Amino acid sequence: MEGSVNKQELENNMNRIQIVSMLFDGAVKFIKTARNKLEAGDSTGTSLYLGKTTAIIKELSNSVNVEGGDVSRNLRSLYDYVLSNLHKAGTQGDMIAIDDAEKVIQILRSGWKEMQEAGKV
Repeated sequence: MEGSVNKQELENNMNRIQIVSMLFDGAVKFIKTARNKLEAGDSTGTSLYLGKTTAIIKELSNSVNVEGGDVSRNLRSLYDYVLSNLHKAGTQGDMIAIDDAEKVIQILRSGWKEMQEAGKV
């Protein structure tokens, strides 16, 4: 019985990792589209896709257990940094802010992808 509980916990953790990984995939897709819209001068499209990216990052941030220690608090700080840059990109049309936000999203995404791949071994 104990072995099946551990297997179930492992499957639940892998499902969570897969969901977070998929959310990051969406965030990357949306921020790239937002950048393209910003470069094209499409303010409506920029707002739409920055909003989609923001919604994903807020959801990820809200799911962090801040009582989980320094790693959790640092992760929340990274999400806050991304959200701040997304806001700056939307309100000021700041391409550097969108680039900085995307860099952090890509780094976090790669970490989740590595965890996802490690679970498949």
